[in-house]
Amino acid sequence: MEYTVQSLGRLAGVSGRTLRYYDEIGILKPARINSSGYRIYGQAEIDRLQQILFYKELGVSLNSIKDILTAPSFDGVTALKEHRQKLLEKREQLDLLIANVDKTIASKERKINMSDKEKFEGFKKKMIDENDLKYGKEIREKHGIETVEKSNKKIMNMTQEEYEAVTKLSEQLTETLSKAFKTGDPASDIAQKAADLHKQWLTFYWSKYSKEAHAGLAQRYVDDERFTAYYDKEQPGTAAFLRDAIHIYTGMKK
Repeated sequence: MEYTVQSLGRLAGVSGRTLRYYDEIGILKPARINSSGYRIYGQAEIDRLQQILFYKELGVSLNSIKDILTAPSFDGVTALKEHRQKLLEKREQLDLLIANVDKTIASKERKINMSDKEKFEGFKKKMIDENDLKYGKEIREKHGIETVEKSNKKIMNMTQEEYEAVTKLSEQLTETLSKAFKTGDPASDIAQKAADLHKQWLTFYWSKYSKEAHAGLAQRYVDDERFTAYYDKEQPGTAAFLRDAIHIYTGMKK
């Protein structure tokens, strides 16, 4: 069966504007253009759109989706199996959060006792799962499975005080980095303070800190568009500024 932009949009629950945009960026081209100038989509395009929407649901950027789908090694069945696994993990995460809420309600009603650690398990598991979805494969390839597992274990074993401290530290880092960026000098005192706060923040997640690894991560903030987009969302250029500040802080750049 074939579909126009409008009919496919209704079928998939996306707008015609979105489908036209996917065509423009080359992520989903129509099978053909008919004599009236309408985009026509066939079965292959429907299957591809399904894959796109699966990846979007998992939080993958359009640029990354395009790279995945156009890679010579891409296999639709394998991708669907991976989608299924990720969705199961997401369901597990939601189940844990629901159980956490149920325990909290019961605790408030004095039906059970709930430890401080239990109150934050769902949130910490969510943090781990989201990070693993975005960067897990690359981190495992670069640093090894054992390093990742140690880091995840450290997160899950955070006390309430540590969880609150790292949350506060993250906010302080964001605020300090924003002020430092406005100076334009990554070697300034406030920029170096931001780099030090970044180190402190990392030690909550890393099982072992090293200047080399810190500097390497800072370089990834520029090399990986996902990191760059995160740091540059308020002030473009922040990712590169933070990298330079950290390279100075770690002695990798004088």
